Amino acid sequence: MRRSGRSKAEVERATGATIGAYNANFEVYRGEIFVIIGLSGSGKSTVLRTINRLNEPTEGEIYLDGEHISGMSVKQLREVRRRKIGMVFQHFGLLPNRTVMDNVTFGLEVQGSSASERKKAGEEALELVGLHGQGNKLTSELSGGMQQRVGLARALATKQEILLMDEPFSALDPLIKRDMQNLFLEIQGEIQRTVVFVTHDLDEALRLGHRVAIMKDGEIVQLGTPEQILRDPANEYVERFVEDVDYAKVRTAESIMVRAKEVAYVNEGPTVVLRRMRQVGMSHMFVIDDERHLIGRVEVEEVARLAERNERELKAAVDTDTPKIKPGTWLREILPLFVGQDGPVAVVSENGRLEGVIVRGSLIAGLTTTTEHADEESTDLNGVRREPAQRDTAVSQEKDGRR
Repeated sequence: MRRSGRSKAEVERATGATIGAYNANFEVYRGEIFVIIGLSGSGKSTVLRTINRLNEPTEGEIYLDGEHISGMSVKQLREVRRRKIGMVFQHFGLLPNRTVMDNVTFGLEVQGSSASERKKAGEEALELVGLHGQGNKLTSELSGGMQQRVGLARALATKQEILLMDEPFSALDPLIKRDMQNLFLEIQGEIQRTVVFVTHDLDEALRLGHRVAIMKDGEIVQLGTPEQILRDPANEYVERFVEDVDYAKVRTAESIMVRAKEVAYVNEGPTVVLRRMRQVGMSHMFVIDDERHLIGRVEVEEVARLAERNERELKAAVDTDTPKIKPGTWLREILPLFVGQDGPVAVVSENGRLEGVIVRGSLIAGLTTTTEHADEESTDLNGVRREPAQRDTAVSQEKDGRR
C-alpha cells in the first residue's frame, strides 16, 4: 500500500498496522558517529533497534562487515551482541541491586571473562567516564548524570566495536546534558568506536554527528553532513526542521575560517613585512616559521616603529599571546575572543600549524546565515572572496573498512 502511494496515516487507518520504517537505506562507516534524528513517531528508534534485531525486520537486510545479521540464527545473533554491538539506553537500564562496578562489568560477566579481567576493564571504563573511585557505590546513590556515565562505562568496558545509543542524554538537565556530550566527544576522540546515535534534539545531532539522517514517517528524508543539511535542505520539511538551529552551538571554526593568504615569516625583517602589510591593507598579520607553525601576530604600528629604527629582526613586534583556536572549536567559544580586540583569531592544527583565520565579518555571517550566504558575504584578509569552507568529516566514504 505504501509503495502504491498511500501515506503512512492512510495505511494505518486501513489496516491498523503502523509502518515503523520504510525504505530506510544507509551505510555507517568505521569510526564515525552516525546520527538519526526525527520527531516522536518518525521511526528513528525502530531503525536503531532493528540493527541488532531487538526489532525483527519484516523486510530488508542488515549487514555487519559483510556478515548477514538479518539471516543469523538466535545463537549467532547473541554472540554478535555480546562481542560486537553494545547499546546505551535513554533510561540507563542499570541493575539497582548491583554496585556501580558490577553494573559496568555485567557485559563482561555474560561474556565469561575472569574476575581479574572484569576488574581491570571496569576500572579503565570508570576512569574514562570520570567515575574513578565510585565503583563500590550502589547506582541508586548516584545522580541522573552519574547514572548515565555508568551506562556509558558499561558499553565501553566490553570493548564492542559498535555502540547503538538510543537518546542517551535526553532525560538529563540541559547543563548535565552538555557535559555528557562533551565527555562523549572526548572519549570518542580516544577510542574511535563506530556509533549510531538517535536523538530528537537538532543541536545535539548537528554537534555530535559526522553524518546525520533526518527521518519523517518512517523514511529518511535527508542524509548528509551537518553542513550539507544546513546549507542545502532537501525539502520544506527539512527547512522547517533546521530553521531555528543555534549556529553558535553546531558550527565550528573550520566552517567559517578564511585562508591566511598573506603571512609574515619570523626570519623576515620589519621593512619587508611593513611593505607587504601596506600593499594589501592589513593592520594585523600572523607570523609563522618555515613549517607554518604559528609564532604570533604583529600590528602594523609596531612593525613601522621597528622599521623606522632600522631594526633587522621582527621578533620584538611579535605578540606571542595572540588568540588561537582549534578547527573544531564551537562558534560560541570563539565569540568572547573578539571582545575588546579588533584583530583576527588564528585557527591552528593540533601540531600548531596555521590552518586559517577568523575575522569578525566571517564570524557574524556564520552566526546569522546559512553557510551558503556566509560564503557569498565572506572575504579573506585581503578582501578577496574566499572559496566555501568544507567540513572535514572524520570518515570519508572512500575510506577503507566500510560497514
